[in-house]
Amino acid sequence: MANIQKHNLNFRIEKLRVEALAKIDLLKSFEKFETKFEHRLNAEKIFLELYNSGEYLKDIFKILGKVSKSSLYRWNKTYSEYGTIESLIPKYKCTSIQEYNTTLTPEMIEQFKKFLFLPNRFKISKAISLTKYCLEQKGIANIPADIAFRRYADKYKSVHYDEWVFKRDGEKALTDKVLPYIQRDMSKIEIGEVLVADGHNLNFQVINPFTGKPQRATLVGFFDWKSGALVGYEIMMSENTQCIASALRYAILNLGKIPKFVYQDNGKAFRAKYFQNCDFEESGFNGVYANLGITPIFARVRNARAKIIKRFFLEFQEEFEKMMPSYIGTSIQDKPARLLRGEELHKAHYLKTTGGQIPTIQQVIKCIDFWLNHHNSKPCSNDKSRTIKECLNSVHKEFIDRSKMNYLMMKSEPKTILRNGIRFLGENYYHEILFGLREQVYIRYSLFDLTKVYVYSLKGEFLCIAKRVEKTHPLANYTGTVKDMEDFKQKIQKQTKLKNKEIREFKKYFDIESTGILEIPKEPVKIEDYKEIKKKRERKQTLREQQMNRPYFTDDFQKCEWLMEHGCTSQEDRKFLYEFKNSEQYKLLYGDDN
Repeated sequence: MANIQKHNLNFRIEKLRVEALAKIDLLKSFEKFETKFEHRLNAEKIFLELYNSGEYLKDIFKILGKVSKSSLYRWNKTYSEYGTIESLIPKYKCTSIQEYNTTLTPEMIEQFKKFLFLPNRFKISKAISLTKYCLEQKGIANIPADIAFRRYADKYKSVHYDEWVFKRDGEKALTDKVLPYIQRDMSKIEIGEVLVADGHNLNFQVINPFTGKPQRATLVGFFDWKSGALVGYEIMMSENTQCIASALRYAILNLGKIPKFVYQDNGKAFRAKYFQNCDFEESGFNGVYANLGITPIFARVRNARAKIIKRFFLEFQEEFEKMMPSYIGTSIQDKPARLLRGEELHKAHYLKTTGGQIPTIQQVIKCIDFWLNHHNSKPCSNDKSRTIKECLNSVHKEFIDRSKMNYLMMKSEPKTILRNGIRFLGENYYHEILFGLREQVYIRYSLFDLTKVYVYSLKGEFLCIAKRVEKTHPLANYTGTVKDMEDFKQKIQKQTKLKNKEIREFKKYFDIESTGILEIPKEPVKIEDYKEIKKKRERKQTLREQQMNRPYFTDDFQKCEWLMEHGCTSQEDRKFLYEFKNSEQYKLLYGDDN
C-alpha cells in the first residue's frame, strides 16, 4: 500500500509540473498576442475568448482547460516576480489520502464515513446533511461547508475505490467492477467445439399453444463460443429439461457436429437428472450428455461475465425484441408508453397499427430466423476477417444420424390413442399404424414444425410419424375445389381400406368363406358380355394413361409408394423420390437397409 501511495504522489507531482510548463507557454503566447493591440484590456478579452473556445492553442487547452481572467492575471504576476517553474506549482500538499489537506477533523471524518459506507448507499449529498446534523447534535461548532465533505468523499473514492465499492455495493460489484478479469485466448478452441447455453425470458408476449392465452415465453439457446453465432434454440413457456434437449438437438443438426463441451448455467433445469444421470429411468434413455459424449461445464454462481451468451441476449433485446409489436419492456421502468396509465393516444395507435394481435410461436420463430440471418452477416468478434456465417460454414461436418437425434425432441405427457389418432394442441394426428390401438404412447414434437409428431411406445420403441389431420370441406363434391374433392375421396378410400382389412381378418379368423354361407347365386352371364369383360381385363392401361390418371396424394408416403409401383416419368418425381428415400421419415418407417 505504501508503494502505491508513493507512486500516486510522484504521478501527481509530475502532473503539476507539466501544468506549470503549460502556464508559462500560455503567458508567452499572451505576450506576443498583446503587442497587436493598443489597449491591454481588449487584448485580454479577445485572447481569452479565442483560447477558451478550444480552437486556439489546442495543446495547452488540453492540459489546462478553460482559464479565467483572474487566473491569467495571477499567473502573470507570480511568474514576473519569481521567474521559476516552481512558482506556478500550487503550494497545497501533494500527499496520499491519509494526509489529505482538509479542514475536516478526525471526528468529522469518522462520522461522515458511517453514512458513506452504509450498504443502503446514501447519496453523498444526503450523507453530508446527516453528518452535519449529527455533529450539531454533539455540540461541535465551526462545521465546514458541504464542499469540504464532498471533496473528501471524491478523493477517498479515487484512492480507495475497492473499499468504496465493496462496502456500498457488495462482493459481486467488487468482482464485476474492481477485480481484474481474465482474458481468454480464443485461438485455442475451434468452431463448434464449445457451446454456451442459457435461457432468456422474452420481453414480448406470444400465444401459448397449450392455453391459447398470451404470455412471456422462454428462449433456451446454444451459442457457439468461437464464431459468436446462436446455432440452436427452442421456445417454451418455461425453462425445462425437454426444452434444453430440443435446443441442443437443433444446435447439433445446424452445426453438423457434436460439441465436446457445453458451458452452461448452474440453474435447476441445467443441473437436472436428465443431463447427469446415465440411467434415465423415465423413458429408458441414457443421460443426454453422457450418451453424446459431451462434457458439461457449469458456471460459478453469480458469475455472469463468464457467459458470453449474456452479451448476445443484450444485442437480441435491443435489435429484435424491441421491434416486436407485443413488446412489454424489460422492467416496470422500461414499459412502452401504451402500457402506462393515461396514455390513450399510444394505446389507440398500437391498436390501429397492430390490431392488438399477439404472434404465435411459429411466427416468432420465422422472425428470429430472419434476424439471425442479419446477425450472422456481421464480422466475427474473434476473427474480424470473416463474418459469423463464413465461420460457421468452415466447420468440418460430421455424419449425424438424424433419426437417432429424435430422442432429444420435446416429449409431452403420455397420450391415449383415440379413433382419430392422437389429440394434441387442439388438432388430431393420425397414421394407419395407430388404427385399433388404445394404449398410451409418448409423443415427441418440436414447436418448429407442428405438422407432425413422432410416436413412441412407453418402452421407447418408435411406432410412426403421425401427420396432422386437415379438416374436410363440408360440401366438397358440390362447392369445393378439385383439391377438396380429392381430399374427401382419399379419406373415404382410407376408411374403406381399413374397413375391408377388418372384414378380411374376420373371414380368415372364422373361416366363413369355406362354409359357403355367404355365397350368393349369380345370374348367368351372356356370351357377348363375357367377351367384353374379358377384353377389358386383357387390355392394360399404358404408362402414360397411368400417369395421367394419377391420384391426389395427401401425404408423402402415399406418393412414394405410388411412384415406386408405377415409376417416375418426370425429373420432379425422380427428385422427390430420391430426397424422400434419404429422409428421416423414410428411415424411421422402412429402416436404413431399404
